[in-house]
Amino acid sequence: MSERLATWFNYDFTARGIPTDELINAYKHWGEGEVGIILTGNTMIALDNLETEGNLVIPPDAPFTGRRFDKFCHLATESQKHGSLILAQVSHPGRQTPAHLQPNPISASDVQLHAPAMGTPFAKPRPATADDISALIEGFAHAAEYLEKAGFDGIQLHGAHGYLLSQFLSETTNLRKDSYGGCLANRMRIILEIREGIRKRVSPSFIVGIKINSVEFQVNEFQPDEALQLCAILQNHRFDFVELSGGTYEKMEMDYKRDTTKKREAFFMDFAEDIVANLRETKSFVTGGFRLVKGVVDALDTIDGIGLGRPICQEPFLCSHILSQKVTGSISQALDESDFGLTVAIACLQIKQMANDKQPINLGKPENVDLVTRLVVEWFQRKKGDLSGESGLTPAISGDFTDLTTAVI
Repeated sequence: MSERLATWFNYDFTARGIPTDELINAYKHWGEGEVGIILTGNTMIALDNLETEGNLVIPPDAPFTGRRFDKFCHLATESQKHGSLILAQVSHPGRQTPAHLQPNPISASDVQLHAPAMGTPFAKPRPATADDISALIEGFAHAAEYLEKAGFDGIQLHGAHGYLLSQFLSETTNLRKDSYGGCLANRMRIILEIREGIRKRVSPSFIVGIKINSVEFQVNEFQPDEALQLCAILQNHRFDFVELSGGTYEKMEMDYKRDTTKKREAFFMDFAEDIVANLRETKSFVTGGFRLVKGVVDALDTIDGIGLGRPICQEPFLCSHILSQKVTGSISQALDESDFGLTVAIACLQIKQMANDKQPINLGKPENVDLVTRLVVEWFQRKKGDLSGESGLTPAISGDFTDLTTAVI
């Protein structure tokens, strides 16, 4: 999930992707809410390859001094003040970047993304060359070193949701005939080379995890053996944790319709049970679908931890309230959670409210859902054809909302 709150300039590339005071303030509030591990949204490694406007960016030539570095240091410090760990989700979009941002993207192969539901066209990518792959490895390794020097506790490589590392892992998007395509060992080669590049540049205590998709193992049918093999290799290469998620822009797997999902809450627990049993040193996390404390507790019989996204955009102090037994779950939102584009945009709206010290709008009330849905639709309409960002990086809402700085935690 992206905050869309970093600096954005359409033509001045070097000024893109710097943490703003708003973004830092949002993370400060999550830290106040006693989140155990705070994970940033997409932090990109190239100024001209973004998932969206307003992404955080650590370009490969970014020095360990200056305004960008100082702001990343401040982001880490504010997030950690109440005991949370702060990790950055480091990513490259590959083919999954809007065509107006990058008309000539790279990917594992030249398979074009068609996802009209996202409301933006994507250009046809070219297969990454050997030089491209070397630059990618350097970019990820530099970002890890940069973040450790800025005070972050670790990083997560984003290998899910259709971004570049996921494009290499997936048989659907990786049609290569060289050493980076074909069998699983080849398709994950770039990830292991990135891990080795990072190892050489950070301390042993710096956390390195990865987010992977369940959907990559369901091209024709579910392939648990390959998933088991992937996680075993990740463990052998000293990944500290694996987060299991799912879906791409073309097929989001976050779906409450399945009976097992309704019964157990989490979207990906069935998948997790099949692959985490043999993990001993690498921790396992699942994100997606958790709403009640009971569902979380039940999941912890199988995995080591759970992730919360949209619930803590609604309730930044939710973790604190759960730990103090004030609540037994998150607010039940009167929102169609299967509408991926809508829910992401609304979460951005709520994060922006947090960033401005306001309690996010309560989506448990149908009238509020109607209001924000209308605002998001209007925002999408304004954004069409607007390459300058003047229509706003996120939807916005005005009104009389509780001040988070005086809220009782």
